[in-house]
Amino acid sequence: MKSTIIFKSLFAGLLVSTTLFYSCRKTFDSKFIADQNLSNSTNAQLFVAMVNATRNYVFVDGNPVTGALLSSGSVFPTTGYGFAVTPGIRSFLVADTQTTRIPVTTQIPYTFASNMQAAKNYTIFIYDTITSPKQKTVLTDIVIPSDSTARLRFANFLYSPFGLPNVDVYSRRRAGNIFTNIAVTDVSGFIPVQSISNTVAYQPGSIDTLEVRQTGTLTNLAVLNGFNPTQKRSYTIVLRGSGLAVGTNGKALSLFLNY
Repeated sequence: MKSTIIFKSLFAGLLVSTTLFYSCRKTFDSKFIADQNLSNSTNAQLFVAMVNATRNYVFVDGNPVTGALLSSGSVFPTTGYGFAVTPGIRSFLVADTQTTRIPVTTQIPYTFASNMQAAKNYTIFIYDTITSPKQKTVLTDIVIPSDSTARLRFANFLYSPFGLPNVDVYSRRRAGNIFTNIAVTDVSGFIPVQSISNTVAYQPGSIDTLEVRQTGTLTNLAVLNGFNPTQKRSYTIVLRGSGLAVGTNGKALSLFLNY
């Protein structure tokens, strides 16, 4: 029943036909497949890769879509898949709504337009800094694997005003690179990765450590420990933060669920 409630809340106000009601017996997979046939809806996720963001709200065509503050490394929605957007050219606003802006470096409101096609899935990456925000919108190709694998892609949104070298992503379990020569603001396609069973919580053979390195070197920039994906799910790993800073605003890896 929980998955049905989440699904219905994402599409409230958009799906008016009672023929689209899903019972609790339906799996999340079957709901996703059914939704792919809808011609009047688009799904979007938004990830905040922007350095030093703390109080972001998201608006679409002037209407708020987030109920909680988004900071650096946050994704909306947190449950995966996405939120419903009416197809067409939509106006997005990402803003810090604090009324008192002290100091003057507080995040500036960022408005942009995206052409959202029907029956598509998108991920919107907000990146750079709070005084110079930028965005990149990419298609999220959701495919449910027919085997027991999961899917993973990599996004490079590390910030530096002086330019940064390309990076590789090294898998300790595979003992080799799984993504190579990824430039800043590039988002790779999905690749298959070994996964855990839907019914087994811990399987040592599938747990991995991912290391982001400067391309062609053994120099680690960031490490993600305990990567243990569930089969048939799709994930994105993001390199974010400042290449010049350490601590809170320094280089970090964030992992989130697309489906």
